Amino acid sequence: MKKLLVIGIGAGHPEHITVQAIKALNRAKVFFILDKGYANDDLLRLRRDICERYIEGDDYRLLQVRDPKREDDRQSYRHGIEHWHEQRAVLFEQLIAEQVTDDEPGAFLVWGDPALYDSTLRILERVLARARQVFDYQVIPGITSVQALAAQHRIALNRIGEPVVIITGRRLGQQQGVEIDNTVVMLDAHCGFERFVDQDLYIYWGAYLGTVDEILICGPLREVCEQIKRTRQAARAEKGWIMDTYLLRRAVD
Repeated sequence: MKKLLVIGIGAGHPEHITVQAIKALNRAKVFFILDKGYANDDLLRLRRDICERYIEGDDYRLLQVRDPKREDDRQSYRHGIEHWHEQRAVLFEQLIAEQVTDDEPGAFLVWGDPALYDSTLRILERVLARARQVFDYQVIPGITSVQALAAQHRIALNRIGEPVVIITGRRLGQQQGVEIDNTVVMLDAHCGFERFVDQDLYIYWGAYLGTVDEILICGPLREVCEQIKRTRQAARAEKGWIMDTYLLRRAVD
């Protein structure tokens, strides 16, 4: 039976790779690297560097393929995502059919951990449901940007007896009027934190976590909100993309 490995490769630092991930890298023979079409894609280069650093020998292939572009659906956000996932499923099915054999396992390299805000596992299940390809797959966990953020700011994500909520920037916009305790926000393209400057909150923000371009800012939200916005805008303009994560935390009385 064909085998696939879904490998969490961390938030960006090459030493975020676990021993289990290194062993998985050395089992795979073909790596599918999805290209989002950026002119200067540092993330593509980082994945290639990770392979060269940890894979022993040269009997493997890196297959760079164009990732289907996600089109926004003005009528339904979920419908737009479903359409994108279906396009990805068709692509994955073709890759598995043409590039993976019983003797040559394939691998998808996933930033952070495959279980947190990544669609790879859902798409593989969709491919299996189509019943045109039969395969088994293994998931190798990785260090997420959430863990990297906490480590770099030297904080615990929760305080004693308090919960932690992890949401997207889109969902954060629906939290207006809700008390924030410990909320980790990912995939926020619109600086949703600025809606909460009237609350007594502390923010721990990080961009390009784990990479040489890492940026960290923390402080009372009302004091550093504009600094984060300016810094984020400048970094995105310089690199053409940005990946950032932050924790909003209610100040202690």
